[in-house]
This record gives sequence, structure tokens and C-alpha cells, in this order.
Amino acid sequence: MKSFLSLLIISFITLQTAPAATEDLQQNFSERVQAALSHERRSADEKSRDGNRKPEQTIEFFGIKPGMSVLELMPGSGWYTKILGPVLEPEGKLYLSIGAERIAEKLADQAGFSSIELIPFDRSNFVRQSGSRQYELPEFSFGVKKIDLVLTFRNQHNFTEQGRQNINQAVYEALKNGGHYGIIDHTRRHMQDDSSENWRRLDPVLVIKEVQEAGFELVDYSRLHYRLDDELRYEVGRKSVTGNTDRFTLLFRKP
Repeated sequence: MKSFLSLLIISFITLQTAPAATEDLQQNFSERVQAALSHERRSADEKSRDGNRKPEQTIEFFGIKPGMSVLELMPGSGWYTKILGPVLEPEGKLYLSIGAERIAEKLADQAGFSSIELIPFDRSNFVRQSGSRQYELPEFSFGVKKIDLVLTFRNQHNFTEQGRQNINQAVYEALKNGGHYGIIDHTRRHMQDDSSENWRRLDPVLVIKEVQEAGFELVDYSRLHYRLDDELRYEVGRKSVTGNTDRFTLLFRKP
């Protein structure tokens, strides 16, 4: 009887303290995100885009948490990398791949980025057909398994349909079962053909179709980056559009 009462007491204490511990962990993680956003390593120009790109809400939507392993594709100059690295350190890990060599080298010795690991990607894989702005990519593998989350921000439009298919398949193979794949890109009007004005935009319906064909399930979408006043008519670099493009935000799951 005494053992039974002790078990009840322990169970009661666990139920009372577990929500508090979870709340404290979430608070700590939120503070970590805020610290990464305000850090001096981010330039004034980078910080000026926070209102448009909404990194804190985007991180929350994609379900990023302490201890996760995350693979960021095509990080460019590292706008998101400079946030994700410190947020995931020290419990988690941030992998970078596809055109990531420069930013990985730049951040390698900086505090807050010891969790970063570069997955090399041979630039000779990028093949641009004559008259095309988009790159073809062959079938490939990232060489890692059981990643929690893969992210790509405004990059899929740079590749042909076959190139995107090969990226999606490589992502599928790298993720653990139940792992997630987050995609943000500039929105193109549904069913619209390529033109000089829209080639850096993608039809979100097409993206959903392609990613599902790779074996993923669509989990959710977000209106975080919806912009009513983007008419979906002009090149995303135009002065009247840049910094205010409508972007789709999609989250997929590997079953």
C-alpha cells in the first residue's frame, strides 16, 4: 500500500512539474531566438528585413526546437544561417549544402556556429542549358540520414523540373521517418508559363505536386509571407516588387 501511495505522489508531482519544465524550455528557446536576431554579427541591412521575412514566426511554423538536426539548402549569404546556427547550438546540429561553401567557411570560426557541418556539393553538378536561366541537377545524395528538418528559402525556382525532383528525392532520403521539409519561394500565378518576368517565381500547386510525388505528405501552409499587393506580374527583383513579393510557405512530412 505504501509503495502504491508513493507511486501516486510521484506521478502527481511529475504531472505538475512537466508543463512547467516545458514552458521554461520554450521560454529559453524564445530568448535564444531573440538573442540570435539582435546579435551584432547580423548587419543592419540583414536586420532591416526581419519585418518582411518574419524569422521568429517562420522558425515557429517550421517547428524548430532545441536538439534538432536541420539541413539548410542553398543558404546564399547566410541570412537564415546566422539565425539558425546559434539557435540550434549546442544541443542540435546545422548542416549546410548546395552552394554553401563560402558561408560555411565564413562562419566556421565564429562563436555560435560550432554545430555547423558542411556537406560538400560539387558545383560541376550545376548545368544550365543554352537559353535557360534554370539549372539542371543530376540524381545525388547528401550522404546523411535521419535528419529532423530540411529547409530551403527562395531557392527552388533556380532549378528545372527535373532538378527540383532530384533535390526533393535527396531530401526524402536524408530525412528520418516523420521528418519535415519546409519550402518558401516566390509565388507564380497558377498554370502560368515561363516568361522573363516570372522565371524566379513558382506555382505553389506545382511545388506541392512535385514534393508529394517524391513521397511526402503536405502537413500545413502558412500565410506569413502572403502579400496582397504583389500582383504576381513582375520580376521579383524589380524596385516595385523586391522585398515585398508574395511567397508561399509550405511544410511537408516524410511518412
